[in-house]
Amino acid sequence: MASTMDDSRHKDATSSSTCFSHFCSSALRAKTLKSSSSTNNSSDGLIRRLGVFDLILLGVGASIGAGIFVVTGTVARDAGPGVTISFILAGASCVLNALCYAELASRFPAVVGGAYLYAYTAFNEITAFLVFMQLMLDYHIGAASIARSLASYVATIFELIPALKGNIPPWVGHGGQEFFGGTLSINILAPILLAVLTVILCLGVGESSAVNSFMTAAKVVIVIFVIIVGSFKVDVDNWSPFAPNGVKHIFTGATVVFFAYVGFDAVANSAEESKRPQRDLPIGILGSLLVCVILYVGVCLVLTGMVPYNLLGEDAPLSEAFTSKGLKYVSILISIGAVAGLTTTLLVGLYVQSRLYLGLGRDGLLPSIFAKVHPIRHTPIHSQIWVGIIAAVLGGLFNVHILSHILSVGSLTGYSVVAACVVTLRWKNNTGNRVSSKCISTWCEGVLCIFLVACCGFAAGVLYRFGTHFIFMIVAVVIAIMACAALCFRQAYSDPPGFSCPWVPIVPSVCIFFNIFLFAQLHYEAWIRFIILSIVSVGIYAFYGQYHANPRLDETIIYHMAPEEDRH
Repeated sequence: MASTMDDSRHKDATSSSTCFSHFCSSALRAKTLKSSSSTNNSSDGLIRRLGVFDLILLGVGASIGAGIFVVTGTVARDAGPGVTISFILAGASCVLNALCYAELASRFPAVVGGAYLYAYTAFNEITAFLVFMQLMLDYHIGAASIARSLASYVATIFELIPALKGNIPPWVGHGGQEFFGGTLSINILAPILLAVLTVILCLGVGESSAVNSFMTAAKVVIVIFVIIVGSFKVDVDNWSPFAPNGVKHIFTGATVVFFAYVGFDAVANSAEESKRPQRDLPIGILGSLLVCVILYVGVCLVLTGMVPYNLLGEDAPLSEAFTSKGLKYVSILISIGAVAGLTTTLLVGLYVQSRLYLGLGRDGLLPSIFAKVHPIRHTPIHSQIWVGIIAAVLGGLFNVHILSHILSVGSLTGYSVVAACVVTLRWKNNTGNRVSSKCISTWCEGVLCIFLVACCGFAAGVLYRFGTHFIFMIVAVVIAIMACAALCFRQAYSDPPGFSCPWVPIVPSVCIFFNIFLFAQLHYEAWIRFIILSIVSVGIYAFYGQYHANPRLDETIIYHMAPEEDRH
């Protein structure tokens, strides 16, 4: 009897050990990509239709929403005219992140996946899945929130018709009809708008790109018109004092407006639909970001020049500024621009989500239905409909605006991981360095240095947030610099094919430090969300992902080429 019990315990222990061993071997495997080849006779691939101008408009469409008409004034109330410097600093930081994205987009020019793909290749499967989950929660909640804002703006425009003014009920567009103490908040216009955009995206990348290009062009024209008209109403005396509340508020403003630039990374997810991805993706990423910087700075200068910073409105500062100058028609144009901005942001957000689902479906980390591409439309219709349904349910039934304080975690996580990927993929003998006879391999030593930079960024952010003595922040910065120096002198680096991020590993290390510094500025509930979602993600991977994953290490992605006349 005792022998039987011992045998049973031994089998259980062996089984547990086998499960854990399988989990580790699956979680730690990395994806090795071969150069992709092209074909014209496959019916299950995406099609290359996007040129460099389309990619730039894609990035601008994702980045500039209604926020350009609101965030600029909100931050200016604290930073004063110095908000211009806040946007320049935040833009410079995003340019560094964009350089990292541009290198990897050029390095993997023919495969969909973005940050998820880069993490899968540079690190391992579990890291890639964690990045996907963090990004996807941001995307789902963000899409629902934007849909509600768009519904409100559309309802406002409808109310310009005298017969409808004041007669549109809240459950149609404005906010929502609340039930059960606000647990449910019904809004029917948001799901309708999401359904329309989902249909456009399902028709094909050419059709959706045309809509995005038109709406983005209209939005940019309106912003430029606002800047030109407003420049004639500028009083330069309003720019003095330039930093009325001190330099600290300018830096604090930079941490806030950083998120106004988020969206340029959407270009990287169009890798399989770009005509010349190795050349055009870096141009699209950096070009769209530079356009956004110029437009934001222009709006800031006009806004703070038209009205003293302390008199700016809270809800619609730019619109109120023009109304105060007797230019009410410009306020109407701003509302139209806001609708165009929110539409493109929502359209691109839904587009990116479907391509991420497509990547995970191909790799087996999600059910294979997400990997199916329509043979005629050449779009991942199942993935596209799925993300549309999720956004419609969230936007139609819940007031997702209250969850806004837990957003941006995915973006900052993704940006940090992408910067780390640039460093690790540059190391010479990358695969060989993972296993070493030394106590710690060169690869692990480098990863620990990257992790130390991230920890120092978080520590500096927490210290800054709670106003501790600056000497403690300096200590964190010095340790991060030492870790960066170790990356410089303890690792050998190779030059990548295609576009190359300058000053590696310094630029990626600065990106990681600042991104995690911003992470520390988020609401504490965002930190809790990060931890809980990470635990849930590991659980999903343990029970499903590790058993179904098929990283296709030896396969090549097949894609359609654009027609010959469309390639130039």
